[in-house]
Parts: sequence; C-alpha cells; structure tokens
Amino acid sequence: MLAVAAAVVTIVLVNQKVYSPQHQVRAYFDALKDGDGSRALGLLNSTVPDANAALLDGAPLKQSVAEIEDLEVGDPVVLDADRVEVPANYTIEGTPHTTSFELERSGTSWMFFDQWSFVPTKLPTVEVGVVNENEASLNGTRVALPEGKNEFAVFYPGSFEAHFTSEFFAAPVVESVLTEPEQSSGARLSLETKATEKLIDEVDKQVRAFLDGCAEQAVLQPTGCPFSAAMDRVRDDSIDWEITEYPKIAINPSRGSWVMEPLVGTAKLNVVEIDLFTGVAHPRALEEEFNFTGSLAVNDGNVTLTPVVEY
Repeated sequence: MLAVAAAVVTIVLVNQKVYSPQHQVRAYFDALKDGDGSRALGLLNSTVPDANAALLDGAPLKQSVAEIEDLEVGDPVVLDADRVEVPANYTIEGTPHTTSFELERSGTSWMFFDQWSFVPTKLPTVEVGVVNENEASLNGTRVALPEGKNEFAVFYPGSFEAHFTSEFFAAPVVESVLTEPEQSSGARLSLETKATEKLIDEVDKQVRAFLDGCAEQAVLQPTGCPFSAAMDRVRDDSIDWEITEYPKIAINPSRGSWVMEPLVGTAKLNVVEIDLFTGVAHPRALEEEFNFTGSLAVNDGNVTLTPVVEY
C-alpha cells in the first residue's frame, strides 16, 4: 500500500512539475529568451502570417524579450474538461503585464502523465513605417521597408523598438509592447524622420556662401541674387552690400522628398547717392528684407543646394 501511495504521489508531482501546462508556458519563455524561434514556434503551435520573418529567430528575438522581468507563471484556470488558461505575469521596464495562454490536453505519456499543447493560434504582426526612407533598425537589426513600410511577424509577448539613423536624416526611437496576438492591429511603429543638425549646418553653410557671394557684387542689382536696389544715380565705388540677417534653415518631408521652407533674410546697402538736380552726394543706408527658395539634393553623402530666385 505504501508503494502504491508513493507511486500515486510521484505521478501527481511529476504531472504538476514536468507535464503540467505551466511547464509548457515556461518552456516557451525559455525558447524566446534563447532566441530559438523554431522551438518557440513548435511549442506555441502557431502558424506564421504572410509577413517578414526577421524577428522570429536569433538576436532580434532575444531582444524582443530582453526587457521581460519578474516572470511568474500562474496556476491554470479550467475552461473545460480538457482545456485550461495559464496566466503569465511579468514586467517590462517596470510596467506590469499579463499574457494568458490557452492549452489543451493532447494525450498521455506512459499512461499516467498528461500531455498539454498550446491551442493553435496565428502569430501577430508589427507594422513599421518610416518617412522618406526604405529601411530602419528594428530590435537592433537592419530591416528593409519597401516604399517606407513593412509588416513583421513576431512572437508574443515582446517589446519592439525601431529607429532610423543616417548622416543627414534620423528618426528617434519609438517603442511598442505586444502582449496578446489579438493586439496586432495596434502594434504600429511610425518613424518621423527629420533632418539632422549636420544637414542643417551644411545647408546653412551653402546658403551663407551664396548670399555672401551676392553681397560681394558691388552693383545695385547683384546677378542671380534675391536682393537689389533701384536708385537713379550713385557713386559706383560706394556700393557696399551686407547681410545683416541670414535665413533660418528648415527642411521638411513632402511627397517622398525633402523641401526647404522659404528662406527669408535681411540685406543692408551702404551707398552714396547723388542728387540729379544739385549734384550733391548723400550717404545712404538702406535695409530690406528678401526671400527666395532652394532646391535640395542629398545623394551619396553629398548635399547640393540650388538657390531659386524669382524676380
């Protein structure tokens, strides 16, 4: 009788520890942390959607669960005779989350030990979009975004981080936490790409060089320039232009390209004007606001600004 009782106790304990539904959930989390996508997919018993699979294995998969801490797999909640729901409680960056997994009894092993399998599901997806670019970094991996967007199949739960960085354009980090497969409709990462300070500085340098070149022309109407003066008679050797306020550079995305906001500045003309009737010379200082636009091209690390002046 003692032997039979011991055997029963052993069966119960082994069922609870080794063959329990909680054990399957723990094994699934272990596979995620190991970056073993094949094992995780087999355990989860899921189908893969028609989406990019870059996050389903290796380093990107490990990264998706790197922030999961304080994992506790709770007791199963009975749904019916052969189906249970197992909650997994954890934190991501200090915020508590819960993911519930449904498992079903799929048979027995050695006649005594229950076998549990995840109820079949479909993996969720994360959609990533970026302004005016065709790639980004997603969970530390460079991914392609044809026409500025793409959809990626992912395991759950997980946290997903995207950003874009280049010499002249960059988008800050955006993050999303996905805890349930049904949440996929809300898992979107939108990257707002903007001009970097290096690009702003380079364009500013070219704008200043253009305007300084205009100011060096000792004529009332500098050729190809956005400022001029209309005066009847002046001493030619007295014409002196000075840029007193340079335009502020602002670059924005528009219809797949980058455009500059209108450039507004101020020029000052120091000149000696001669009165047509008396011939008396009068020093004059005239200040005027000017504006123009520019066409911007950024190719292979080179920035080219083409001023556009309308008369």
